[in-house]
Amino acid sequence: MNFDLDKRTAALGVGEFSSFTLGPRESGDGVGGGIWRAHLGTHWHNELRTRATAEHGAAATFEIPITGQVAHRGWTLTLTGRIDQLIQPPAPPADSGPPPETASAAGAAASTHRARRAAATRPVILREIKSVTRPLPADETELRRDYPDYFVQIATYLALGRSGLLRAATPAADAFLPGDTATVLRGELVFVETSAGLVQTLTLASAEDALFTAQLERVVEFLNLRLRARERLRGLRYRPPFPSPRPGQETTLTELTTTFEQRPLVLFEAPTGFGKTGVMLEFALGQLRSGHFDRVLYLTSKSTGQIQVVDTLGRMTAPEESPAAPGAAVAPTPDLAQPGGTAAAPVRATPVAVWHVRNKGEHCVNATFHCVRDNCQYLAGAPERWGRSGLARFYLDEQHARDLETLRAAGREARICPYEITRAALAFNDVWIGDYNYVFAPGNRGLFYDQPGFLPARTLLLVDEAHNLPNRVADAYSHGFTATDAYTVREDLNRIRPPASLLSAWDHWCHFLHHLRPSDGLSADDEDDARHLLGEIAKHVSTGQLDYAALGPYAADALWSVPALLDELEQSTLPRLWWSPRGAELALTCLDAAPAIGATLREFGGVVLASATLTPVDGFAAACGLAREAAPVIKSAPSPEPAQPLPERLGELNKRTTRKLYKQLTTAAQLLRVEEARDAATPTHLRAHAPWRDGTYDVAFDARVDTTFQHRSRFYPETGATVVALQDAAHTPVAVFFPSYAYADAIRQELATSTPEFRVAVQPKVRDLAAQGAWVEESLSQADALFLVLGSSFAESIDVLGGRISHAMIIGPALPEVNAVQRARLAEAARQGLSRDAAFRQVYQIPGMTKVNQALGRLVRAPGHRARVLLHCRRFTDAGYRDLLAPEYQAGTTILDDLAFAAWLNRA
Repeated sequence: MNFDLDKRTAALGVGEFSSFTLGPRESGDGVGGGIWRAHLGTHWHNELRTRATAEHGAAATFEIPITGQVAHRGWTLTLTGRIDQLIQPPAPPADSGPPPETASAAGAAASTHRARRAAATRPVILREIKSVTRPLPADETELRRDYPDYFVQIATYLALGRSGLLRAATPAADAFLPGDTATVLRGELVFVETSAGLVQTLTLASAEDALFTAQLERVVEFLNLRLRARERLRGLRYRPPFPSPRPGQETTLTELTTTFEQRPLVLFEAPTGFGKTGVMLEFALGQLRSGHFDRVLYLTSKSTGQIQVVDTLGRMTAPEESPAAPGAAVAPTPDLAQPGGTAAAPVRATPVAVWHVRNKGEHCVNATFHCVRDNCQYLAGAPERWGRSGLARFYLDEQHARDLETLRAAGREARICPYEITRAALAFNDVWIGDYNYVFAPGNRGLFYDQPGFLPARTLLLVDEAHNLPNRVADAYSHGFTATDAYTVREDLNRIRPPASLLSAWDHWCHFLHHLRPSDGLSADDEDDARHLLGEIAKHVSTGQLDYAALGPYAADALWSVPALLDELEQSTLPRLWWSPRGAELALTCLDAAPAIGATLREFGGVVLASATLTPVDGFAAACGLAREAAPVIKSAPSPEPAQPLPERLGELNKRTTRKLYKQLTTAAQLLRVEEARDAATPTHLRAHAPWRDGTYDVAFDARVDTTFQHRSRFYPETGATVVALQDAAHTPVAVFFPSYAYADAIRQELATSTPEFRVAVQPKVRDLAAQGAWVEESLSQADALFLVLGSSFAESIDVLGGRISHAMIIGPALPEVNAVQRARLAEAARQGLSRDAAFRQVYQIPGMTKVNQALGRLVRAPGHRARVLLHCRRFTDAGYRDLLAPEYQAGTTILDDLAFAAWLNRA
């Protein structure tokens, strides 16, 4: 839906108009299938087209593009669509000529006249064809309940035609449409059962116009609410995020805004503890107030980070006399941010509608999470209950609590799925907060992209912890299968007696997986077999009739995932490795998600990618699908570090295609337009300067040892002794970061033998944040050294080390493990034209050194923090590794022997 709130106009397709709702959506037959269902739909459209041609000849026309404009309650809506079939009535008999001279001739003329009158009253048939997987014929009441948007669609075409508002979208189609309001129209909705081809036709009466009118009311209500939200945002007033800014914060907002206005794609790098979340939120609220964007999407991979965003927005926008959202307190200094950056007298802040999107399973109030409508009391009949549920309060009142527990409680009381409340209310919110998956993962992005009125071009996208984005998106495009899981699904299928064709296809899949042997890559024949078998399953899942409620959540999810995977493989050209990491296992690993990330970023009107560790920026830009040419770097204050090269622009115009384009341009105006588009798509690197971090790191490069996998064991005694010496100098616990658990355990065993009194705490393999935090606190009080793993799940817990750890040690660059996937990535990089050294840098060095930069950044998080850091491996002295460190870690002491190490430790 495209709308102009100032002109009070909206344009949308008839399909989108028909399915529009302000509440829960009926799920139809509940079967996915995407492209497979589209292929089936095309097949049956063509089949019924053949039948209609045989029956009606030239009177039948097909796929008629139409447009219609209708005014309703001060809004003008332009609807566009395509009528599947239009059947004209038979032509009336030709005029019989001069007046009759005999009685028999007069009778013939009267008969002809009656035939012409009958032909004139025969209706023009507007016919829509819909393929379904449910058995037919079915009761009309059930079909209206399960497919309400289909009935609205045909009713819309009829209402436009009867009002004289239906127009052909192309001149060639104009001759086929009814020419005036006197033409009799009849609508037919033709349902086709995909498995058997059975057809059921329903005829719509003139009373169906009420469906069209009711739908107009829903759309206009939505537009009025969006207009109200826009007027509210124009007067937006909010508190600054920081009661008293730290040095560096006071200028960064202005620099971010200025940079963004020049190029709306900013790579914003700010050190850990700088307060970049607050800076970005203040920037985003300013953009909303100025009217540059309709909404803001704030994405981060950390649940703790999402909660922090909610709390910060609550403090910035909560009314002075009432508390903020749960867990957020109003700032003690309530001066509000005004246009121009000046502070005003304390007044009431403007509520900002914020929605923190949690995953579907967290919303579920059933004992078992298994979304099958007819088997869930909170989904079955939810659209009928919505109108009297009072749940519209979640989007009508911007200050209404919308935390997860409030949603779950409201859903239980109204007997409506809490996730449906989120889905219904989301479109009315100004700021959406959630995980990367809602924008970048093909299986999850529908929640955002299917929202009415969501236009990426009118949306500001903020991505925090953006260094995680390339790996997370690659994971979203990777898949795995095991024979054990497949056999479990087969047992569930046997229990419900599925169609024999589906069971046979699944048996063949089990057999294929069972006979897989470990392999770094499937042969071309095996990959072709796998694709064929998955295709057969997808075909039967998309057309078959299964009792998914009885099947159970595990098997149902496994079946539904196959058509989704086939759709993804057909739509995406991302490089993937088909391989078998272990016997009876198949993995589809995405080697490079950069094209998908870049294509998604290009959809948005503005993008800020933020992180404490974007260095090296050229590597990050390449991993996000940005062009690899140089772009300007802006620093928020003078800094000794050298400018980092950046990709020059987003998009697919590389040097070769740009030269071809320029050859086609003949006027200065065309050249200027290309240059303007080129500048707008050029990313800019903004590095926030934190003066309080200057000189806070004392770094040493320990060249005494080699921590490569082949040689590290020779140096275990030296590494253990170095850990002990570092702790002796610190007199407090030290943090030691390892590239793997195995390496950490090897040094723990070395110390247990050589220095048994030395207390080591090795990071446990737990994901619970509370358990991680408790372990850190306990270890700081009881251990001499905390052994941590670079890039692990403790990334959220070890932030508490800032200011509490004075000495730290990095045991070698955390290069990825050498395995089939990494070798395939090297080969893919070479295929893209990178040299051997450049490919190694991209695939191994940059990911490893990014983890090192992340660990070091957490040691100094606030003014007064300091850290002495030992980079323990001779590779750190190599320019290929050293240059990948953040600028503040590149200068330091090189240690060649034990005396130099002792001197560095004892230096004041």
